[in-house]
Amino acid sequence: MRFLKSFKYAFRGIVYCINNERNMRIHTVAMLYVLVFSLFFEISRTGYALLFLTFSSVIAAEIINTVAEELCDMAAPSFHPVVRIVKDMAAGAVLVCALFAVAVAVCIFWQPAAFLKTALFFAANPLLLAVLLLSAFLSIAFVILGPLGIRDIIRKKRDK
Repeated sequence: MRFLKSFKYAFRGIVYCINNERNMRIHTVAMLYVLVFSLFFEISRTGYALLFLTFSSVIAAEIINTVAEELCDMAAPSFHPVVRIVKDMAAGAVLVCALFAVAVAVCIFWQPAAFLKTALFFAANPLLLAVLLLSAFLSIAFVILGPLGIRDIIRKKRDK
């Protein structure tokens, strides 16, 4: 029973981070688009393994950064130079992971023929292009507003 509760608590922490951290939403959306567009590329099982390791490092770093920020804010509600240093270092860890994630993506996805194949696919399927554009719009709203902001907008419209 304790084992199952530990999963519940872990997922609650991930959901908290998604709800409250815009950068976590950016990483999550980027991860989903990379997975969808990976279907147009020739990627080996090893390539996918590297992608999943890269995703996990960025997401884990963002969660740890959120932990550091929350603890720092709790320990020192007003400015403190050590708190600034801790927050900067945690953010730096996320940046390092994100920059290396881009490097991994360049190594795996640098396939010019696949870029052309993807463009031709969407040019030949205008409905799917419209779905892609709609998903981009919804993704931007998700990143900017977050799940709680979207929920609040829906509730306000429903309550009117």
